[in-house]
Amino acid sequence: MRRFYCTAGAGMEELLAEEVQRKLCAIEVEQIPGRVFFCSNADLHTVTQLKSGERLFLLLHRTEPISLPNNPVAKAAGVIQQSIVGDPDIWRQTFLTWRALQTELQYNQQRGQKRKRKEDGEESLDTLSSSRHLDGHNEMGKELDQHPKSFRVSCRCSGVIARSYTTQILSRMIGMAIKEQLGWKVDLRDPILEVNVYLSDDHCVVGIPLLKHPLASRCYMKHNGLRSTIAWAMTSICPKQLNDCVILDPMCGVGAVLLEAAQEYSNAIFLGMDTDMSQLQKAADNIKAAGMEGRLQLLQSSVMEIPLADGVVDAVLCDVPFGRKFSCSIDMPRALPHLLREMERVLRVGGHLVLLLSLQLSAQLKKIICTHEHNPSTHNQHTNSSDIHSGNTDPSNTHNECKDTPKTITFHKSCSETSNTPILISSLQAQRSHKVSLGNTDAFIQVYTKIQSEKQTQTH
Repeated sequence: MRRFYCTAGAGMEELLAEEVQRKLCAIEVEQIPGRVFFCSNADLHTVTQLKSGERLFLLLHRTEPISLPNNPVAKAAGVIQQSIVGDPDIWRQTFLTWRALQTELQYNQQRGQKRKRKEDGEESLDTLSSSRHLDGHNEMGKELDQHPKSFRVSCRCSGVIARSYTTQILSRMIGMAIKEQLGWKVDLRDPILEVNVYLSDDHCVVGIPLLKHPLASRCYMKHNGLRSTIAWAMTSICPKQLNDCVILDPMCGVGAVLLEAAQEYSNAIFLGMDTDMSQLQKAADNIKAAGMEGRLQLLQSSVMEIPLADGVVDAVLCDVPFGRKFSCSIDMPRALPHLLREMERVLRVGGHLVLLLSLQLSAQLKKIICTHEHNPSTHNQHTNSSDIHSGNTDPSNTHNECKDTPKTITFHKSCSETSNTPILISSLQAQRSHKVSLGNTDAFIQVYTKIQSEKQTQTH
């Protein structure tokens, strides 16, 4: 068993913990804000395929938070040497594990190149390359055994320590302690490895990154849109598997959500729509880079009038734009009721609606949800329906809310419709609301299941 941890965006820790347990059969899974720790004996290639994490580290050690004196610096250095560096044998053993994992990682990369060259008819050249690669890596291993290891320290801190020491001073002090304890050589420009230290009022974590690039970087995303981890979360949070399903994103942009879903579900049919032709062209570029030209279909169309028959879609996944990063030509607060009605219309009974909404649009969604007092015929059936609408109505506290209680959503007609009569749709059941961070702002992933058709509701 090897000890790892991943950094994660705010709100993604729970989903990352679920993913490592499901995909890696990980044990000793523990989450703290911004990080998830776990042990696994899965091969490194599988570990590097995690979709919800940001960066992957080999855990060196994790200790109780340390307290550094403001003065003198020499005394603080002694605390660092004892608490952060600790046992030199642990560092040496962790370095050997890290080196073995790097060998495994490079071998996996070489195997991928070998498969590609076989497809291109260059097998003999690949065999020679393989031999040279392994010989070169063995030589690197001998060199590392014979010479002091070079390193640099990257430190992040918060809380009390951050008010007394800058990250630059802490990095220098930690680096000097490692050099004195282990005899390793400091190299700020081109080190063999990087030591990452995270200090807060609650934690002291030391690790070594395993990859040069973040897990969240997707090689197939030539044009960036929604952050890939959030796009993956929208797929992951769906209540059921989506293989052999028709999946629609009626505001697909550059295709981030559909591409993440396509990575998970190889047998699904994907349809992306958008009014902006330039966005669709970028989506086509991303689809081509991912090698999924035949699996994802694109169509220029408006979400306000989806050109599909009723009940033909198994899942609707949609990042509803709210103008923070990308402009939106639709007045979203006014259009939201009609937009949701169209999505509900094309969704089959038993299908799922997954929306990424801003805090403001999420609050509006709550306001247009009709409780039993607006629909007397369902009063006796939904006596617990106030769980989501009264008392604690902060969406951040509704991670697993009301799984068994259907909700009635009231949509007021769009501005193009003259009637003020509200449109009642009693077919969406709230499943989950999950808060995530988009960097400069927060958002909610809202999940609903369609339990009956709108026509049935209107008949009732």
